[in-house]
Amino acid sequence: MRTIEGSKGDIVVHQWAPVGEPEYVVLLAHGYAEHALRHAGLAEKFEADGAVVYAPDHRGHGRSGGEPALVDEAQPLIDDFAKVYDLAREEHPGLPIVLVGHSMGGLLATLFVQEGERPVDAVVLSSPLLGGNPALVALLDLDEIPDIPIDPMVISRDENEQQAYLDDPMIYHGPFRRETLEGLVAGLDRARSGGGFGDLPVLWIHGEGDMLVPYDLTAETMEILSGPGTQAKSYPEARHELFHEINREEVYKDVFDFIDQNTPEAAASTDGR
Repeated sequence: MRTIEGSKGDIVVHQWAPVGEPEYVVLLAHGYAEHALRHAGLAEKFEADGAVVYAPDHRGHGRSGGEPALVDEAQPLIDDFAKVYDLAREEHPGLPIVLVGHSMGGLLATLFVQEGERPVDAVVLSSPLLGGNPALVALLDLDEIPDIPIDPMVISRDENEQQAYLDDPMIYHGPFRRETLEGLVAGLDRARSGGGFGDLPVLWIHGEGDMLVPYDLTAETMEILSGPGTQAKSYPEARHELFHEINREEVYKDVFDFIDQNTPEAAASTDGR
């Protein structure tokens, strides 16, 4: 864990490194209200596969600075992520870079690819916040947004993961702030009009039972953004957090098969999964 100066305060970056020289770099962007260490299991899989992983806690999340779970605009997150990218590139020049974004992190990853002006070799979008949720947007029409936290039932079918979500003190369990909902809607609109992925290798994975970021609405946006390099895989009945789902081993295999196909160095590494 290290701290860097972000665009609006300190950003804590978690890091995993393999034994020996890494074969590729993973930049991991977590979702709204959570923090990077919730994806430690995934990061350890990458580490075993020969990747060095950089995973920041976004502004207002985890151990980073900022007001809790305030995402009033996307640009500071993009700027902070660019600093993490530059750090990784400086420390590991020449290695392939894989961008992995979950939920709000998937929106961030999309905007970063569209606007970041920094090349990546492949992108994995896990349940990306690219299609919105009418129930959440409808909260903006209310004079006062009710204090309704995210129900852990929407996270996963795994009851242990549901309880872990509730018990995690680093997760924000409060209500959505109006500024955050407005910021996420604006970021989503920005991504939808920001240009497609073209030939860039992109893997979009999504649970068909996702109640937080509905699959069908995300599919509408992905149809706009997808290019010749885009692949898609959906999982019947799976909910929002695929890396915490009961079929996560299947998800891991799909992700690593994609990375092996699109980063030669990763394919040549010793498979520690």
